Amino acid sequence: MLDQVQSDSGITAVAHVIQLAVAPVFLLSGIGAMLAVMTNRLARVIDRARLLEAQLPGKPGDAESIHEQLATLSRRAKLVGRSITLCTITALLVCAVIAILFLSAFLGFDASVSVALLFVAAMLAFFAGLLSFLREIFLATASLRIGPH
Repeated sequence: MLDQVQSDSGITAVAHVIQLAVAPVFLLSGIGAMLAVMTNRLARVIDRARLLEAQLPGKPGDAESIHEQLATLSRRAKLVGRSITLCTITALLVCAVIAILFLSAFLGFDASVSVALLFVAAMLAFFAGLLSFLREIFLATASLRIGPH
């Protein structure tokens, strides 16, 4: 009988931890979607830079314009790279939050302070990553050229 009560309380504790971990798991899904968008933008920047670099030997008169475009693409790539790094750090911190939640339930220690600190650090990293991504978008739209020049 005592084993049954202990088993039930253990299952209840695990169920409670899973409930607590659901929100961070959804957050991980959102971060994953953002990482996919950022990775696609980085790939497009890289493809465009390769295309421009291939044009350099054949168009010596346009070299200055191409170098300016390449410099802008380089800045964009650095901003997106920083965004990807910060969002990946966010995902790692959220994973640490989930792991600590489970460890604290099984090992019986109070992890509220460490979970809170990790979560705040994750949100700060995500905030910085989104700001960097926004800067890249502003740079891309500022250098946008549509139509004949």
